Amino acid sequence: MHHPRGSRDAGERRVAAILNTPPARILIGLVAGLAIGVWLTGTAHGEVAVRVAQPVGKLWLDALTMTVVPLVFALLVTGVMEAAREASGGKVAARAIGWFAILLIASTLLAAVTTTLVLRGVPLPPGAAALGEARGAGPVPLGDAHWLDNIIPTNPIRAAADTAMVPLVIFALLFGLGASGIEAEPRAALERVFRGIGQTMLRIVTWVLWIAPVGVFALAVGVGSRMGGAAAGVLAHYVFVVIAACLFATLLCYAAAALFGRISPLTFARAALPSQVIAVSTQSSLASLPAMISAAAPLRVMPATAGIVLPLAVSLFRAASAAANVAVAIYLAQVHAVPLGVTTLVGGAIVAAAVSVAAVGLPAQVSFFAIIAPVCIAMGVPVVLLPVLLAIETLPDIFRTLGNVTADLAVARIVGRVDGAADRA
Repeated sequence: MHHPRGSRDAGERRVAAILNTPPARILIGLVAGLAIGVWLTGTAHGEVAVRVAQPVGKLWLDALTMTVVPLVFALLVTGVMEAAREASGGKVAARAIGWFAILLIASTLLAAVTTTLVLRGVPLPPGAAALGEARGAGPVPLGDAHWLDNIIPTNPIRAAADTAMVPLVIFALLFGLGASGIEAEPRAALERVFRGIGQTMLRIVTWVLWIAPVGVFALAVGVGSRMGGAAAGVLAHYVFVVIAACLFATLLCYAAAALFGRISPLTFARAALPSQVIAVSTQSSLASLPAMISAAAPLRVMPATAGIVLPLAVSLFRAASAAANVAVAIYLAQVHAVPLGVTTLVGGAIVAAAVSVAAVGLPAQVSFFAIIAPVCIAMGVPVVLLPVLLAIETLPDIFRTLGNVTADLAVARIVGRVDGAADRA
């Protein structure tokens, strides 16, 4: 059958455009690095390749890591100031933000429990032990016995220097709340300063991520050399665990809508389905916003309330993403054989909930490292493997967006239902 040359050219251009996207280039770097590492395993050339690749990968990872503390602090301060400003704008916005906080904490704590249980039921593949050999000097988490003693930083500057993320996040939250209540002129000036710091750090991260295929390739050579063909199985297992955390967070939102929104789960599911379809196909909560606003009628949410809550939710609220970030940290903890006590898990969950607010408007490649690294650091987990996982984030990101959109609709129903009567299917 004859195909016109124009159709072939258009297809080739589409393929070239896809391959030129950052996720595709990073994935190509991962696959190429793993393949070369596996191919050279056990050979003299393999040892040379690993010795050359390791410092390259470490330098690139260090360049990413140096931005974490100033970026997260700046984004948290401005995010809290924005949330406080929105909450002061009216009762509906204040109630919505309250529910955002409740569901964020609930979803991250649920992820800490369910991910631990999933990994007990479906343990790491045997090859994951070799992956853990990439462990560098990880930060020391707060010990169970002294957790409360260290949660408030006596010296915030030292906490930043030591990358002590739990006390640093607490200080950033308090700083943002305090700044939101000062006079308008110094408040605006302070917000401009932190927005400038955040944008500067994001610019540096963008530069570093421009060479991400090289950095991921270098790290993947070492992973492939250590693990051989088992690498694919471990990465598939990781994807399964993170998707499970997202699905548990989504089910939590169904339960919250039914219990506190007083709506039948079937009715809620029918109303949410069009928005969820768009979320899965676009991996964008913002692209799903028009469909979410259209769902106000079948959800029996007041249109004026939906017009306030849903745009606010898209801007500030990422329940499933926060839950998935906890799952990533716990998975890496198991890979690196880092023991996690109850208070360490709770601390990580709190940090994940808080820093999810800082993900507002960040590209997926930026937010993956900038938002998950603080959770890992808070739990004492090395971040050396995060760039490798970034390359396979596309599939889990579908379920992150699905859960985030479901959570947005659940809060809209809870805050804005038309009357006090329960809706039945």
